[in-house]
Amino acid sequence: MEPGYRFRLYLLTAVILVGYGALVSRLFTFQIERQDEFLANMPSPTEVSVRDPGVRGEIVDRNNIPLATNLRNYEMSFNLEEIHNAYRRMKREATEEELAALEVYPETGKEIVSITDIVNRITIPALKKLDLAKPFNERDYKREFDVHYLTNRGHVPYIYRHDLTFEQFARVAENSSELPGVSVKTTPERIYPYGSLASHILGKVKGWNNDAIPEDAKKRFDYYTGDSRGIEGIEATMDEFLRGYEGARVMLKDIKGNTVDLPGEQKLPGQGSTVELTIDARIQMLTEKVLRRAGRAAAVVMDVNTGEIISMASVPDFDPNDFIPPVSSETLKAYNKNKAGPFTNKAMSPFAPGSTFKIPTAVAGFMNGMDGPKLVCDGYVQYGKHSAGCWIYNMFDGKHGPLSLEEAIQQSCNPYFYKMANQIGGAGMVKSFSLFGFGNQTGIRLPSEKKGILPGSRDWTRKKGFGTPFTPVEQAFLSIGQGETAATPLQICNFLCAVANGGRMYEPRIVKQVVHPANGVLIEDQPNLRIDLLQHGVTEEQLARIRKGMYMAVNEQKGTGKRSALPNVSICGKTGTAQTTIDGVATHNAWTIAF
Repeated sequence: MEPGYRFRLYLLTAVILVGYGALVSRLFTFQIERQDEFLANMPSPTEVSVRDPGVRGEIVDRNNIPLATNLRNYEMSFNLEEIHNAYRRMKREATEEELAALEVYPETGKEIVSITDIVNRITIPALKKLDLAKPFNERDYKREFDVHYLTNRGHVPYIYRHDLTFEQFARVAENSSELPGVSVKTTPERIYPYGSLASHILGKVKGWNNDAIPEDAKKRFDYYTGDSRGIEGIEATMDEFLRGYEGARVMLKDIKGNTVDLPGEQKLPGQGSTVELTIDARIQMLTEKVLRRAGRAAAVVMDVNTGEIISMASVPDFDPNDFIPPVSSETLKAYNKNKAGPFTNKAMSPFAPGSTFKIPTAVAGFMNGMDGPKLVCDGYVQYGKHSAGCWIYNMFDGKHGPLSLEEAIQQSCNPYFYKMANQIGGAGMVKSFSLFGFGNQTGIRLPSEKKGILPGSRDWTRKKGFGTPFTPVEQAFLSIGQGETAATPLQICNFLCAVANGGRMYEPRIVKQVVHPANGVLIEDQPNLRIDLLQHGVTEEQLARIRKGMYMAVNEQKGTGKRSALPNVSICGKTGTAQTTIDGVATHNAWTIAF
């Protein structure tokens, strides 16, 4: 070997040894001497707070039969920010060939530019391999995914599926490493075990809205899942009791956004209160079954001694299960096309009450100093140029002649009550009917209760124009439930209870009691007496006369309610018919009130 070459080789070896020594020295400095300094600057796992919704309380009937309860539901959700982060990592680690496939759809060459594109390109195919994907339409979901991501980032998961089986739930858990940003959990889902039974009473719930996150919750939680809320019926009016306490937990996320631990004590979601209704599910079912024979009808059954509603039905109705998860457009369209109004609770909607109003007119007469006098029916009463006729006059050109109060109720004589109303006077009629609750809400714990129309009242005068007189003919029509008069089945049933029980009018009750699993009774089972007719100028004997007239109407020969008679039950009743129109077609409201 030449001396010069050997010298250069020695020199190169010396340089390598010097360089290696410097490297070892630097490694020693960084890894040993300055280890604590660099460890302190390394990104550490981040604590992330999560809010879980409470468990909604049950709604049960008076015999503890569940009418609204919860099922264990297996739910799959997407953390869109984690999916986005996973996609960016895949791009950083990809080869040139793999990167090209990640930036466009292989089938169409369309560029991947949105979170919907990423989900559709990365997440959905992975779910399809595991047979976990649901039918996915990019056009349907594009705005929903993108808006959700821009609004909530990773703080609020996007609920992808509510309907996982336990086997599917387990499959996601087993393959979680292949599904970044995809998680599963068990959640309670509202269910109404008897379908449409008492649907107008129970109402329905709506899933929480991302826009409804309270400001204080945004500060306390990084991930927020809200509570469903009641939007109709008992679900709405008792929502504050039915909602359970929120749960809270803390997760650790590493620098890649993956969950690495669940440290500390977790606060489990709490169970909401049980709302016990006054209704009897068996009687409710029977009532609805009978009403379906009429097609469009309503009924209220009350306990006259407590004001408890035993059943309240309206047909047609709806199945609240159709709205969990959100109702399909086809189902909603079918409901809305039904002209009979399946969403309307007719038991709390106003209708012309017809001759059923002769009973409150009789009580008003007693309250205003009349003692059920004998009055003469000549077939009609003349009001200016208008002849207000009796049904016997209109149908047979006949008349009833002299009648007692009991006979006038039995034979449903219009002129008798015309004359009684005119003797009472407009002010007395309005004052008495207002006391009975007509023209006002009853106070039942249900939303959307209508007031009805009480001619001559302040509301009526305001709409007609102040100074509008309440004329004798309008007083007469009020006495027989015609003209502009309108009342709800609930109002009339509530008033009738006072006639049946001897004068006590209770506030109608649909909620019997509310019990919290930890805090006990929150609303007690207690009747609420509104008025006692005996303290307003009516005697027990006078109410007995009205009851006798109603008994005669059902059980004696001239009675207009004989079709209500039963062989083994003593019935007191009163029928009523009021002319009306529905969708421009002349028809009538047919009423029966009884005890």
